[in-house]
Amino acid sequence: MKGVLETRELQSPALESNPLGDPARRRLTVYLPPGYGEGDRRFPVVYFLHAFGNSGGTWTNASGFAPTVPERMDALIESGAIPPAIGVFPDGWTSLGGSQWVNSDAIGRYRDYLAKDVVGFVDRTYRTLPKAASRAVVGHSSGGYGALVMGRYHPEVFSHLGAHAADSYFEYCYLPDLPKAAASLLKAGGVEPWHAEFRKRVRETKMRGDDFPVVNTLAMAAAYSPKKGEPLNVELPFDAQTGRIKLDVWNRWLVHDPVRFVPKFLDAFRKLKTVFLDCGTRDEFNIRWGTRMLAEDLKGAGVELVHEEFEDGHSGVSYRFERSLSVLVPKLARE
Repeated sequence: MKGVLETRELQSPALESNPLGDPARRRLTVYLPPGYGEGDRRFPVVYFLHAFGNSGGTWTNASGFAPTVPERMDALIESGAIPPAIGVFPDGWTSLGGSQWVNSDAIGRYRDYLAKDVVGFVDRTYRTLPKAASRAVVGHSSGGYGALVMGRYHPEVFSHLGAHAADSYFEYCYLPDLPKAAASLLKAGGVEPWHAEFRKRVRETKMRGDDFPVVNTLAMAAAYSPKKGEPLNVELPFDAQTGRIKLDVWNRWLVHDPVRFVPKFLDAFRKLKTVFLDCGTRDEFNIRWGTRMLAEDLKGAGVELVHEEFEDGHSGVSYRFERSLSVLVPKLARE
């Protein structure tokens, strides 16, 4: 790799005293492009948001065959396909598996952590161009969802956005998991005994295939329907005994669905200079359809949009970052 990877740590005021007791001191991986160490030149920045179940360290886990995302970014710069930029890989892991990059009473203030603490630390520490037009935020799955959250709330921080298979149209991407989660929780005797057994088992061995619908549902409930006093401070969108959907809680989830909030916040998305959306045609969580809905709304609102589909599923598609970087990085403002 021609560029350099650095590992830093930052203390996040936003995550201090978070409800899960997760660390407020977080590791931050930073990619510095070739030429960064020469002179006083400043660079635009791309922020990468990881998916649910991952952490900031996942970006540098080599598969043995495919390059990592930092290596892909480095190769694009070396080939001249994109101009040099800094890459930042923050850690949004929680003890429930992820944060959705939102502020939540059950998880903590991960939106503030990214938009204020991480961006502020990077601008203080590195030779960045500290303005929205010189920043992009990109992510996959829950990270793509987080990128859309940044577009909704923080167009003054990020002017360019890339969302790969972002969680959207919750009826398709989440609803199929709810009866599976209900069955496992009923068998375990509730949220707390299931979670205690799960935490013990994954420390000693590993996750089972039937764990994902449960932990994913708990994490999404923590993001979309937190409720103090409930087990893990979450309110589930179904009745624990019958599995019947609780419409009042489910509707709280739907408020956070991008296909609902993007049309309501089009003024914020119009402030963005570029939006890139994609999804595989065989996405196992049916996100293709939510992505199409978002593309239709954004295009109709006059947002500068690139929307693509490709023949693949949901996982193992980090090669698609080469495409989003090729679209976004050349549009980042420079000195």
